[in-house]
Amino acid sequence: MRPPDGGGCARINIQRHAEAVLSPDLTQPDSVRPPTGPAPTRPGALPRRHRALVWLITLALGLLIFVWNLGSTGLVDETPPLFAAAARAMAETGDWLIPRVNGLPRYDKPPLVYWLMGALYALPGQALWNPLGSWAAALPSALASVAVMLGLADTLLRWPQRAGGGFPCFPIEAALAFALSPLVLLWGRTPVSDALFSAFVALALLCFWRRYAAAGGAWWPAWVLLGLAVLTKGPVALVLVALTLVLFAGLQSDLQTLIRCFQPLRGLLLTALVAGPWYGLALAKEGQPFWDSFFGYHNLQRFTSVVNHHLQPWWFFGPVLLIASLPFTPLLLLGLARAIGPLGWGRPPRPVQAPLSLGRFCACWLLAVLVFFTAASTKLPSYWLPAVPAAAVLIALTARVPAGHEGRGGPDRASRWAWWATLLLTAFIAAVFFAGPWLVSLIRDPELPTLPAELIRSGRLPVAGVCWLAAALLGWLVSASPTFRGRLLALQLPLVLFVPLALLPSWGLGDRLRGEPVRTLAANIQRQARPGEPLAMVGILKPSLHYYSRRVVIYEGIQPSALRNLSDRLSQERRQGLEPSFSESQPTVLVVIDERTAQSPHWRDLAPVELGQAGLYRLWRLDRRRLEARAQDLAVAGVPLEWRRPVPERY
Repeated sequence: MRPPDGGGCARINIQRHAEAVLSPDLTQPDSVRPPTGPAPTRPGALPRRHRALVWLITLALGLLIFVWNLGSTGLVDETPPLFAAAARAMAETGDWLIPRVNGLPRYDKPPLVYWLMGALYALPGQALWNPLGSWAAALPSALASVAVMLGLADTLLRWPQRAGGGFPCFPIEAALAFALSPLVLLWGRTPVSDALFSAFVALALLCFWRRYAAAGGAWWPAWVLLGLAVLTKGPVALVLVALTLVLFAGLQSDLQTLIRCFQPLRGLLLTALVAGPWYGLALAKEGQPFWDSFFGYHNLQRFTSVVNHHLQPWWFFGPVLLIASLPFTPLLLLGLARAIGPLGWGRPPRPVQAPLSLGRFCACWLLAVLVFFTAASTKLPSYWLPAVPAAAVLIALTARVPAGHEGRGGPDRASRWAWWATLLLTAFIAAVFFAGPWLVSLIRDPELPTLPAELIRSGRLPVAGVCWLAAALLGWLVSASPTFRGRLLALQLPLVLFVPLALLPSWGLGDRLRGEPVRTLAANIQRQARPGEPLAMVGILKPSLHYYSRRVVIYEGIQPSALRNLSDRLSQERRQGLEPSFSESQPTVLVVIDERTAQSPHWRDLAPVELGQAGLYRLWRLDRRRLEARAQDLAVAGVPLEWRRPVPERY
């Protein structure tokens, strides 16, 4: 008989699942599970106050890690200012269809992340609560990361739970395994689309698995979330989810049940209804340029060829997998091997009962990301973000001390080895931080010449070392107790303190040294620019100059052709907010130039008037007639004019 909700999971025996004996290792097939002691209860047996407390603790930890002190630093070049500027332009112009940056349309991503940022930029009083612009721009990424933490915790609260198990630390451990990933700590506070996209993909996949494991429930939330993911970063969301579900169906040998549970035809239609209207409107308004840029360049060409010099070896995501889960990588590797289960030629993989299949589902999820982006020609570390929630679940499953095993030697030998390897890795990272004063002295960055000295003087490196050493020691101490079941949480809590005590202050120091000079010159430009006077930046290119100066900026590089390009663009280029002008009517141009570029032969002896200097950068006022004369000399010398060549990601 079909269940009343019509979900299509009729042949799953709900009563058998509710009464199934839960494995101490939730990733193992039924036939290899050892005895587990007391039988489990239904998920509803967990006291409501425990569930509410887990949610509150997870929320508080998420806000501390991702939202605390969020707007205290500026926008980090190079990509975040482009997102922020496009979102702010939407709020100020009322054009919410096509993102625009620096007077040009920006086709690289769909608009959902811009809409969320723009809604915050539309709030009044920006100068009071958002003076650096970063709070409104980064909040969607931060809240998306918190939402993944809550989604992981809620999923692990419901499947499965044991009677008499005490307070459920396990869901909080999984949430923190995600939040403390080095990749998530970085992108969870960065105003780009990666964290939001990864959150929608993660929540959609968790909803898919919960539908399968519960043998019922609503089928549509996962497809709505998938539509929002497509509206955040494009059709790659469909590929990642489809590949995950196909791999899972293959390992479970249960494709028909999954099809009945997930309702793919109706689901894809719902996803299209969520994401499709914007694509249709954008294509109708922008036409072929939108099609060529968004679908041709930012999706197809990124997969089939290398763009923006992001060439990496085929094995690139192997090291990324190892680094992204530090210091819990040994637990992840063991959990991944166990979740897949024994495979052999000529025999199908052994299915796992639906409520116990979360580990296997997450293994397929992680492998889907690994396989797809390994096959892609363009590779970036941020592409691994959608796999981190799956890795977090596998880490928490592997670290868990099962009920009934506290007094019988704890976990098996492999789990113990993985745990001790994690502690040693944590202690090693602590030693690296204690050796930091020597290591940072090796940094040679022309944009941050005083960083080593100031980082040492700040005293944050020893603080970081103490946090990581405390984590290793606390993890070792609780391992000696056969009755302590929150050992992973004990290791994680000192690492949570590492974020506000060491990571964020160091981030602020880097922003002061790298970002503040650009903000200083932007304020100088606003004070000293003449009406209609054009603005250019040559050499090191910083989109944050456009954001903070609120002016269209002509960007050119360090090559001699850059000077010819600049001279020609001033009299020829037309974009929103910039009209062509000539030296007779507009005799000067403002130029922001770095020290190294200023010493290049083609920029010397132009008799600039220096209006300001900050860090590496100088603000010049140039006589355009001198600029045009130098451009003519370069033309005679055979230096080409290049700016008219199409550039897909030009700003």
